[in-house]
Amino acid sequence: MMIRSLRKIPHKIASQMAVDVLSRNMSTPPLQRMEDYFQGKKFIVTGSCAGMGEKITSRLLDLGAFVYAVVEKEDNAAKALPNTKQIFCDISDWEDTYKKMIDIGPVHGLVNNAGVAVIEPFFDVTEFGWDKTLNVNARAIVRISQAVAKNMIDAGIKGSIVNISSTISTRAIPDHTTYCASKGAVNQITRTMAIELGKHGIRTNNVNPTVVLTRMGKIAWSDPEKSGPILRRIPLGRFAVTDDIANAVIFMLSDYSTMVNGTALVVDGGFMAG
Repeated sequence: MMIRSLRKIPHKIASQMAVDVLSRNMSTPPLQRMEDYFQGKKFIVTGSCAGMGEKITSRLLDLGAFVYAVVEKEDNAAKALPNTKQIFCDISDWEDTYKKMIDIGPVHGLVNNAGVAVIEPFFDVTEFGWDKTLNVNARAIVRISQAVAKNMIDAGIKGSIVNISSTISTRAIPDHTTYCASKGAVNQITRTMAIELGKHGIRTNNVNPTVVLTRMGKIAWSDPEKSGPILRRIPLGRFAVTDDIANAVIFMLSDYSTMVNGTALVVDGGFMAG
């Protein structure tokens, strides 16, 4: 009826009326403050006891969220904080990981942050280094996300999954064969998840940092001969700090990014631009 009625009035007016109708249909309620989104919601953060994972967990807690903090070993874990529950899990264990993630129940978001780096030149790559790096950095993301996404779907939650990748997933550097391979795999895992989970309202994205000055990062990149060539390619003239990564993750988890799916938010000061 609307279309037939529009045909009886001048084209210009009809066009404007059609635009107005579409605009009303597509309009959404005004967003709350991004910070308010996290109040009372539940999230899982892997590798939560140090570095980027510790900072992301801290930020979520500051915003009023509850965090399931996934750490590998109880004897290495920091003391549990209020509004957290520690989940002790070797995420390279395929079956145990799935069971423990399913048992957590529905959450609103997941940050696949846990990772390892076995630094070996190409000719010195070992079976151990390859298996350890790919199992933790890539395979575990699949297994954890299978369980978390199933719980989201069963509970009708349109959640967000953020996978921590790296700029060297696409721009290789020496002595990082297995790490580069694992983070390249993360990029493709994320894209595939975005396609398959999107129909359930679950968004999957990457955050791709440059070198991050965690405690271990400062040690690993303290040699100017190693860090200098990368630092010189960063227009902002510095490496990232953990807050830089947490800011990006919080955005991707929030309802300020509800149309962002299957992409990578590069946090590199311009390293990839040159």
